[in-house]
This record gives sequence, structure tokens and C-alpha cells, in this order.
Amino acid sequence: MYKAYKYRIYPTNDQKVSLAKAFGCCRWYGNFALNLCQETYLKTGKGLSRRYIQSLLPGLKKEYPWLTDAYSQSLQVVALNLSTAYKNCFEKRAQLPRFKSKHGRQSLSYPANVKFEGDSGRVG
Repeated sequence: MYKAYKYRIYPTNDQKVSLAKAFGCCRWYGNFALNLCQETYLKTGKGLSRRYIQSLLPGLKKEYPWLTDAYSQSLQVVALNLSTAYKNCFEKRAQLPRFKSKHGRQSLSYPANVKFEGDSGRVG
């Protein structure tokens, strides 16, 4: 069984800047990977695996040092979400994945190692 917690947060100005950078990094990486998948499919007729997309991250972080502003596992989840979106599309449960915009709703995942100050571990 999986556990998930939802928290409403009220970030400080410094935290808002940090979150904006993380949103931007995840959005850019997702759009980059989606574009790469589309170009590869047009050229070869084959898609890219999640493992391949994730293997691009170290090289991209060297080329674009600002990508290190985002938590590394958050970027890995972007590749997982993209591969799941394609899988759902090919199984006719969803449409093709689309490019993300900075306008509107933004989200990112922190799959592990997240603590809140004053977190007692209780949900209520």
C-alpha cells in the first residue's frame, strides 16, 4: 500500500523563488524530453525508453548548470510521467502528451527525503 500526503504550504519569498526555479527546471526537462521523443519517432519510427531519457540528465546538468536548482528525483519523475503518458496514449486511455506552459497549474513531485519543519508525522 502506498501513502501520500497533501499539504497546503505558505512559502516565504525565498521559498517561492526556489519553487519557481524547480517548476521551471521540471517543465523545461519535460518539454525537452517530449520534443526528443517526437523527433526520434519521426526519424526512426521508435520511441525512447524512460531509462534512456533519465540517462540524459547528467549530461544536461553539465550543459545547463541551472538544472541543478531542482531536486534530482523530481527530474527523474518527469521522465517517469512522460513514459506513463505515452503508455496510456498507446493503450487508448489518454491523448498524446502535450508541452507544458508556465501559465496555469504547475506541479512537481518530491518522491523521497522531504521533511517539513514541525512535522509531527500526524495527519488530521
